[in-house]
Amino acid sequence: MRIAVIGAAGMAGSRVVTEAAGRGHALLAVYRRSRPDTLPPGVTAAGGDADDPDSMAALFEGVDAVVAATRPPAGHEHTIAATTTSLLDAAARTGTRILVVGGAGPLKVPGRPAQLVLDSPEYVPPQWRTVAAASSAQLAACRAHPADWVYLSPPAVLEPGTRTGVYRRGTTTLLTAPDGTSRISAEDLAAAAVDELEMPYGARHFTVGY
Repeated sequence: MRIAVIGAAGMAGSRVVTEAAGRGHALLAVYRRSRPDTLPPGVTAAGGDADDPDSMAALFEGVDAVVAATRPPAGHEHTIAATTTSLLDAAARTGTRILVVGGAGPLKVPGRPAQLVLDSPEYVPPQWRTVAAASSAQLAACRAHPADWVYLSPPAVLEPGTRTGVYRRGTTTLLTAPDGTSRISAEDLAAAAVDELEMPYGARHFTVGY
């Protein structure tokens, strides 16, 4: 496949680029500002503004799938829904499937289906609530859009680590380990994202975790 990754400089986006390139896919890595001096074989770098649907649509022409892994700077979390809508507009215009790497906020709390992770201090400390709320607004923007989208919610903790290639897949409820933790490495999240692109499961909203 030819895959465009928006937000290719970020923690998730950069690992999706590495993962997909390692599987032999052709990558268009889109950067808003700086880009690395060297890229894996099969990866082409491009500049682009995720908030400009016209420029994004031009990049999406001839692309089989898009991974939207953008993250606003601190203090601008509220902009993520509008940025995602812009990317969805571009994807709809070109008829391109888009996988949005979102947040854990809109997932349900295990054993408490009426409560969202967003509202659970156990998983979302006060300092992260703004980010979690933004991810819930982001998923709502996807649900209101006619584009061919799928939304990937990470577990409560997503951080750089090791690629194991082993993870659990769920739908709309947070996945936790027997000890109650909810986490995955960015490397395994990337593997899950590319797995979904290669073999779609059919769910619009899914999550992964250990």
